[in-house]
Amino acid sequence: MFTEKRRRLILELLYKNESVYVNDLAPLFNVSKETIRNDLNFLTQKGVIKRCHGGAMIENKTLNAEAINKFDATIIDFFKKIKTYKENTPEKKRKKMSGKVCILGSFNVDIIANVGRFPKGGESILSTDSIIGPGGKGANQALAASKSLADVHFVAKVGKDQFSQFAYDHLSSSCIKSMTLYQHEEAKTGSALIYVSQQDGENMIAIYPGANQCITDEEVFAITPELANADIFLTQLENNFSATLNAITIAHKLGVNVILNPAPYSPDALQCLHMVDFITPNETEASLLSGIEVNNLESAKRAAECIKEQGAGCVIITMGSKGALIFDGKKHEYIQAFKAMSVDTTGAGDAFNGAFAAAIAKGESVVQAARFASAFASLAVEKIGASNMPDHDSALSRLSQYNGK
Repeated sequence: MFTEKRRRLILELLYKNESVYVNDLAPLFNVSKETIRNDLNFLTQKGVIKRCHGGAMIENKTLNAEAINKFDATIIDFFKKIKTYKENTPEKKRKKMSGKVCILGSFNVDIIANVGRFPKGGESILSTDSIIGPGGKGANQALAASKSLADVHFVAKVGKDQFSQFAYDHLSSSCIKSMTLYQHEEAKTGSALIYVSQQDGENMIAIYPGANQCITDEEVFAITPELANADIFLTQLENNFSATLNAITIAHKLGVNVILNPAPYSPDALQCLHMVDFITPNETEASLLSGIEVNNLESAKRAAECIKEQGAGCVIITMGSKGALIFDGKKHEYIQAFKAMSVDTTGAGDAFNGAFAAAIAKGESVVQAARFASAFASLAVEKIGASNMPDHDSALSRLSQYNGK
């Protein structure tokens, strides 16, 4: 069941019963208690209900069917709401990391063609296989973080087309603990057309963003409780940048560590670097962010220093089979790559980012987290499909092979 429909049903139950309780609603809708609390907080912000111990009740007796149908049309002064929320929320206490990760990102339906080689312009070739599966950087990273044993809340938006139910079924049956899945009335669910070369596992991708580009300020503000409860906020650049920037702003104001995976590259990323605690570009993205062509370790060091000077926190440049480079503003740390039998590199970056976020959320150091993420990603490229992530124990086993300890 999608978020909007669930919230509307909660309002209908309130209209009939005058009160509802989290412990009853969670099993009724087969979602977590935290998701129900998020729903009730969202409806409270609309002014139609008020919270009570363990649940909610109708704010006034005039709540009617028209209010139920039109509650999502309320206009919110977004930044005023952020200020109000912050003023009414105690400063986040320094506490031991609990492994909670909130991810705002994309969901795409991947249409994959496995080919012997990439076609030339105007050429038609036969594929050895064709697969339709779940994807999108946000969804992939949420799976990777969940497989790395983080407590993940995933936020995305899909359409109301033939792929929307596919998205819901995939996410709800996955190991992702909870989610907020919005729907757009007109935009289609995002999709990606992917060629995977059987020669070396490399890929070519064309993305149709669809509903991923239609997240509203109101929808971003509604996930504030999830952000406040997280240790790490992870996001990318496949959603509309206004939504991404607003979510980063909220997380930053709440004192939540922000990880930005600047992919696919957009110069808009430069606007938020001062609020980013960790940035994880690949070689291409690091080159575009810095203006320095990254093709070896030395050029990666110069690029990392340039990105840091532009306001970013810790810079982690991922270089595929050449490993990863960390620059915290004081020193460079090189993380060697793990040997892997590469089959499909499509989700390698997502695997690294999700695993890295999970490790940081659980209190690992940046170096420890990057080593674990590298091990995790090396296993991901041995699997077919961007969303086909390895398990935590396998990553730990491969990590034990690291000879740099």
